[in-house]
Amino acid sequence: MKETKKFHAGDYDVIVIGAGHAGCEAALASSRMDMKTLMLTMNLDSIGDMPCNPNIGGTGKGHLVREIDALGGEMALNIDKSFIQSRMLNTSKGPAVHSLRVQADKKKYHTEMKKVLESQSNLILKQGEVVDILVEGNVVKGVVTRTGATYYSKVVILATGTYLKGRIFMGEVNYSSGPGGLSPSNHLSDSLIKLGIDLRRFKTGTPARVHGDTIDYSKMEVQPGDEEIIPFSFLNMDKEFDIKQVPCYLTYTTTKTHEVIRENLYRSPMYSGEIEGIGPRYCPSIEDKVVRFADKEKHQVFIEPEGLSTKEMYVQGVSSTLPEEVQLQMYKTIIGLEKVQFMRSAYGIEYDCIDPTILKRTLEHNKIKNLFFAGQINGSSGYEEAAAQGLIAGINGVMNIKGKEPFILDRSEAYIGVLIDDLVTKGTNEPYRMMTSRAEYRLTLRQDNADLRLTQKGYDIGLVSEERYQKVIKKKKQIETELKRLKTIQVTPTQDTNDFLISLNSTPLKTAVSLYDLIKRPELNYEIIKGLDKDREELPREIRLQVETQIKYEGYIKKQMAQIEHFKKLEGKKLDENQDYNEIKGLSNEAKQKLNQIKPDSVGQASRISGISPADINVLLIYLEQKRRKVKGEDND
Repeated sequence: MKETKKFHAGDYDVIVIGAGHAGCEAALASSRMDMKTLMLTMNLDSIGDMPCNPNIGGTGKGHLVREIDALGGEMALNIDKSFIQSRMLNTSKGPAVHSLRVQADKKKYHTEMKKVLESQSNLILKQGEVVDILVEGNVVKGVVTRTGATYYSKVVILATGTYLKGRIFMGEVNYSSGPGGLSPSNHLSDSLIKLGIDLRRFKTGTPARVHGDTIDYSKMEVQPGDEEIIPFSFLNMDKEFDIKQVPCYLTYTTTKTHEVIRENLYRSPMYSGEIEGIGPRYCPSIEDKVVRFADKEKHQVFIEPEGLSTKEMYVQGVSSTLPEEVQLQMYKTIIGLEKVQFMRSAYGIEYDCIDPTILKRTLEHNKIKNLFFAGQINGSSGYEEAAAQGLIAGINGVMNIKGKEPFILDRSEAYIGVLIDDLVTKGTNEPYRMMTSRAEYRLTLRQDNADLRLTQKGYDIGLVSEERYQKVIKKKKQIETELKRLKTIQVTPTQDTNDFLISLNSTPLKTAVSLYDLIKRPELNYEIIKGLDKDREELPREIRLQVETQIKYEGYIKKQMAQIEHFKKLEGKKLDENQDYNEIKGLSNEAKQKLNQIKPDSVGQASRISGISPADINVLLIYLEQKRRKVKGEDND
C-alpha cells in the first residue's frame, strides 16, 4: 500500500475496530464504564449486521444471549425490539437445554443497534479502515487508518469478523470481498503479521436469498412462533409483546437435488482445492452434507423471512459454494422452490483469523499489553459467540486501564466462561460453535437463571444499572420466600387430597407431606398442585419456573455443586504468567512446550490443555506446594 501522510486525529481510552456483534458489545461496555471510546468501522451501515442467518439464539447460543444481558450487554434488549418470531427450543427435554431462538428483522436490528450506539455517552462512531496497529515496547498505543488518521489509545480491541482479507467463492469465480458485498480489510492482516501474530484461514458460507413470491408455501410445513412470547432480556420479562409473528416454513431437498450436487461437485472450490480455509463442522454446506451423509435421501430446509420490509427469504440449510447457475438449478429441485427466483446467490467466504491460544482468558494478547481480540477473528462462529467475547474484551480493557483485577468467568459460572476457556486453552481447528454439550455444569448454567448467576458480578464492575440490579434482588427474595413457604405447608391425607392425587396418577398419601416434597414427584409440578395450595399468591412466570426447577432438580444440583467445588480448587491454584516451565523438573517436553505457549493462569486451566497429562498436573501441584513452603520458610521435607 502506498505510504499515506499520517496526522493526529484524536486520543481515546479504548478503540474498537469493527462494528459487528463483538464490536458493538465491546464499545458499549467500555463507554458505559466511563471510558472515552472510539468505534472504527469500514462502513457504518454494517453496524450490528447479520450477513448470514436472520436469527438470534438457539441451542447453547440462547444461553450466551441471556448471560450477555445479565451482565449489562445489549444484544438481548436489541433483539427484543426487532424480532418477528419467537420459539423456545427443546421444551420436551429438561430445563438445562431449553434455549430461546428468535427470528430477527435484519434491518431493524441494525437500525435499533445503531441508535443505541449513537446515543451512548463516551462513545464516538467513525467510518474508517484501520490499516495499522501501533505498538511500542510490547504495549499497544493506537491505530492508523487508510487516510493516515492516527488515533492514540490505552486499549485496542480487534473485532474484525470475516473482513480480514475476505475472499468470496462461487464455483470457479472468486474475488476479494467482505460479507454481503461489503469491502474487505486487505491491509490490517499485514500489520498483525509484523507484530509476530500468525494468521490462518477459516471459511464460512451462506445460502441464497430468494424472492418470497416465487415460493410455493402450500407444499411446506408451517413453523409458527410460540403462543406465549418469552423475551430474551430479563428487563422485559414483565412486558407484553403485542406483535403478529411471521411464520417460517419447513421443506426438504430431494434425490434430484443430490444428483445435481454430485454431478457438479468438481466445480465446488471446497472440493477442487481452491478454498484452503477450514469451514464450520456444525453448519456445513449442502455439498458437504450430500457427501458426508450419502445414505440420506433428503435434508431439512427452513425458509425464514429476512424482515418485515422485504420479500427476501433465507433458505437455511442450503449454503453453497457451487457456481451460480448450478445453485439455481439445484434450488429448483427443493420441494416448493420449483419456480424460485434468486435475489442474492449463495457464497462461501474465506478470511484471516488468529490462533486464540495466544490470548489470556481476558482476551488480551499474552505478549502485547492492552491489545484485545474478540469474535470471529478468534476462530469462533456466530453472532452470539462474538457478542459474548466483545463484552468480555470491553470489560477487561477497562479493568486494565483502571488497574483492577481482570474479569474472568470460569467454566462453572457461565457459558461465556466455557466459550472463552475452550478457545484460549484448547484452541480450535474450525469455526467454534457453542453447544450445551460443551458445558460440564449445564444443570446449574441454565438460561433462565443467568441473571441470578451473573448480574451481581456485572453490578460490581459498574456495568449493570441500578434498575436491573434491584430487579434481581427482588427475584432472589421472591424465590427464597416461596421455597421456604412450600416447605412449611403440610398436606394431610384427606379423602379429597388423595382423590386429587389419584386423578393425576400419583400415589395417595399415608402421612402428611409438604408441598415442597409433593412437587418433587415426577408426575406433579408447581402448577398442577395449585388446587392443594389455597394460600398461594400468583407469582410471575419466571419465579414459578425457578421454584419448580430448584425443587425438581435439587439432588442433581447438589451433586453438581460438589463437582464445581472440586473444580474451583484447581482453578484457585494460580500460576505465574512469567513462569518458565522449562525450569520445572518432571514435566514432559510436550507439557513444557504447551505451558510456555499458552501460559495458563491456573492449574485448572493447565489441566484442560491438550497434551498435558495427569502426571504433569501432579508435578505442577508439587512444585506449587514446594514454592509455598519456601516462601513461608517451612521445611521442604
